[in-house]
Amino acid sequence: MADSTENTPSTPAPSSPAPSSSPAPSSPRPSTPRPSGFRPSGPRSSEGGRPRDSRPGGPNKKRFTVRRKVCRFCVDKAPFIDYKDLKTVKFFITERGKILPRRISGNCARHQREITVAIQRGRNIALLPFSGEKIS
Repeated sequence: MADSTENTPSTPAPSSPAPSSSPAPSSPRPSTPRPSGFRPSGPRSSEGGRPRDSRPGGPNKKRFTVRRKVCRFCVDKAPFIDYKDLKTVKFFITERGKILPRRISGNCARHQREITVAIQRGRNIALLPFSGEKIS
């Protein structure tokens, strides 16, 4: 009889290929319970939900219109922004000493740059703080 260990491998060969990182396309997704407030995103069907033209307050409810911010220096036609005028300059600084952005202050680009220069000049000669007041 021939030796039985001649052509037998020491470990069994794998019967299937290595597992891939993504599941097979034919296998269904595991169903997990969804939270009670779950709403899927994407286009809505025309059957469910409220009609597009209806509003929560009714058809005659007026929409809130946002008033456009205007630059107060353009309205007053101020010739320049003085860094020594602390009352005006402090209006554009937060409690922490940061300069208010244009979208919040409502300044035009030209006057926002002038405000920034005025604040920096006031800080350099110690009229304005570089940071807010220290809270202990």
